[in-house]
Amino acid sequence: MTDRLHNACLSCGACCAAFRVTFHRSELDCEPGGRVPERLADEETASLVRLRGTDYARPRCIALVGKIGEEVRCGIYEHRPSPCREFAMRAGIGVFEEACNRARAQHGLPPLPLG
Repeated sequence: MTDRLHNACLSCGACCAAFRVTFHRSELDCEPGGRVPERLADEETASLVRLRGTDYARPRCIALVGKIGEEVRCGIYEHRPSPCREFAMRAGIGVFEEACNRARAQHGLPPLPLG
């Protein structure tokens, strides 16, 4: 079951092109302990930043590589910010969230079973 679900994420990518990704600037690699590449973030407030591309009318994260609905991957997977780490955390065990299906619907992809 894990392989099928893992492949669902790697052939989807809709979440990376549907939602704004805002996080605390302490997660940037220019800050002590931060890991997210600073060059991929735009300042939102003095303490918050967002991944480039995620606040457009037609969002698409700058770190998303590939074609949505076919084959995708995160170009900064090991260094992605907390909202990305926390989104659909249980997808690997077959538990999808409604937010997955909202994102998929925006891209004309069929829904996944909710857990």
